Amino acid sequence: MSTAAERSAKASVAVEASWAYTADRPARTAKAHRALEQKWLDLADGDPVRAEHFRRMHYQKMTLKSLQARRRKREAREAASGSEAP
Repeated sequence: MSTAAERSAKASVAVEASWAYTADRPARTAKAHRALEQKWLDLADGDPVRAEHFRRMHYQKMTLKSLQARRRKREAREAASGSEAP
């Protein structure tokens, strides 16, 4: 039985091989891109202007969550290094 690290390494190799053998990357991801654009349009009841705002809101929320996670990680690291001082 392989370890979690070995399974993760094997999966990484498989992903890289898969993309290495993909000649037309845009064609491979086109269906997913269309589905995502349709999701925004569905949320906006077919209004492309509102759909763009939904899309931008989604990515801004992701940015905010990333900033918050990095801040929490930094604060935890600083707290840990401060508690180790003599």
